[in-house]
Amino acid sequence: MELIVLWDIDHTLIENAGVSKEIYAAAFSALSGRAPTGLARTEGRTDRLIMRDMFLGNGLPVPEWPSIEAALVRAGQERLSDLRLRGTALPGVHEALKAASVQSGWVSSVLTGNIAANARVKLSAFGLDPLLDLSVGAYGADAELRPELVAVARERVQRLRGVPADVPAVLVGDTPRDVEAALATGSGIVAVASGIHSPEELSATGAPEVLPDLSDTKRVLSILESFAGRGKRPRTSSDRP
Repeated sequence: MELIVLWDIDHTLIENAGVSKEIYAAAFSALSGRAPTGLARTEGRTDRLIMRDMFLGNGLPVPEWPSIEAALVRAGQERLSDLRLRGTALPGVHEALKAASVQSGWVSSVLTGNIAANARVKLSAFGLDPLLDLSVGAYGADAELRPELVAVARERVQRLRGVPADVPAVLVGDTPRDVEAALATGSGIVAVASGIHSPEELSATGAPEVLPDLSDTKRVLSILESFAGRGKRPRTSSDRP
């Protein structure tokens, strides 16, 4: 049975221990010449939105995106050692990713608000990158809103891996935005309360089931298999022609 599994990164697969906010602050400072007045607001938002709001919130014009992305890449590369030292892969993540990666007919990748370069930094810091098909993932440079990233990932999976357009997809994430993106695009959702959002918050957003984390590999795989077993998904308005 075919399935597309799209994992969030921060607070779903890894704990970044504040390094993410430091990356945004460093990129902002490099472009503006001064420190931001407050921390970046993240919580499932894309890098495009995070950085735009940082500049507007500080009363500054928003630079062109290529300049912002280049600053984010530099800031991410410079903090790889800090991430390895202070951060960690979350419980059960290696096992869950390994189990998904060996399933016949499955494509296991990421759907993240991070730009692609920093997604690789974060995953490689804990040896997770070989367990994911990152070339077909969707990243924070690809769109402003998280639901739009689902169509990006689908198009890449279809084009690069030959997966039919109607194969089911399931998102795995820790924020209400992950749940909303799944529901808005006809995708499945595995919500995990491993970030700042409680099981009650995630359930209230529409998640049918919430796991405390990914430590129960058999349970995670069973839930993912249940989406594969539902067969072809209905097409939605978010699908690209």
